[in-house]
Amino acid sequence: MQTIIEAHDLRRSFGAIHAVDGIDLTVNSGSVVGLIGPNGAGKTTLLRALLGLTRCEGELSVLGMAPHADRARMMEEVCFIADTAVLPGWMRVVDLLDYVSGTHPRFSREQAENFLATTEVTRDRRVGDLSKGMTVQLHLAIVMSIDARLLVLDEPTLGLDILFRKRFYEQLINDYFDGERTILVSTHQVEEIQNILTHVIFMHRGQLILHEALLDIEDNYLELHALGEAAVRAAALPWIGKRSILGGNAFIFDAEHRDKLAGLGELRTPSVSDLFIAKVGA
Repeated sequence: MQTIIEAHDLRRSFGAIHAVDGIDLTVNSGSVVGLIGPNGAGKTTLLRALLGLTRCEGELSVLGMAPHADRARMMEEVCFIADTAVLPGWMRVVDLLDYVSGTHPRFSREQAENFLATTEVTRDRRVGDLSKGMTVQLHLAIVMSIDARLLVLDEPTLGLDILFRKRFYEQLINDYFDGERTILVSTHQVEEIQNILTHVIFMHRGQLILHEALLDIEDNYLELHALGEAAVRAAALPWIGKRSILGGNAFIFDAEHRDKLAGLGELRTPSVSDLFIAKVGA
């Protein structure tokens, strides 16, 4: 296992707004990390810092390199998909493949062609004439055909229908992730990717409020569904988050309170989205 991202006291401000506010972060190889946060939390600024697109105060290393100073060399081993297509619309698909083949030393033209053969994206189509879903598939075909160690995704399926989104993540895990590569994905569609994540990061107001493995969430947090008098008793305990359900409340607790919760209702592991809402509202 190698350290892919290492940050200490990372900071980036825009006037009085602290977009990234003293972040400490370590991401290891073989991880699929979900970066979760509301609009304005600082997620995109953090991703831009990792990609060398903006300067930050503090210490930051990506693949053992300084992202801003070593960006050209680092980007040979890093790929990025944003929420808006950045592919040249005036090119035909075949011309785009020719271009990437001639400019990126780690690109496999054969692999990209094989991937596109499973889609409706044909070689003679102009990129600008493709639907948003097809454009994302073309972008993914190029990215998956580059032998990169880190893939950064910023709302990659924004605006796509549920079928395209489902296929996107299936292809990402089945055809790209190999247990050694690292994927960092920022998204609001938490429920759709929870099953592919190994770790989650919660970001709020420029700070990380949680960074845990999914398996640790199962050990560290409990969700209790309590009805009637049991809900009243549960509310007296130090809960992290609470929401209404039919006839009572759903509470999220630290797992250290497990013994006190016995007999008060159904216990389960909270979803990532429910835990995030509890943490942000705390």
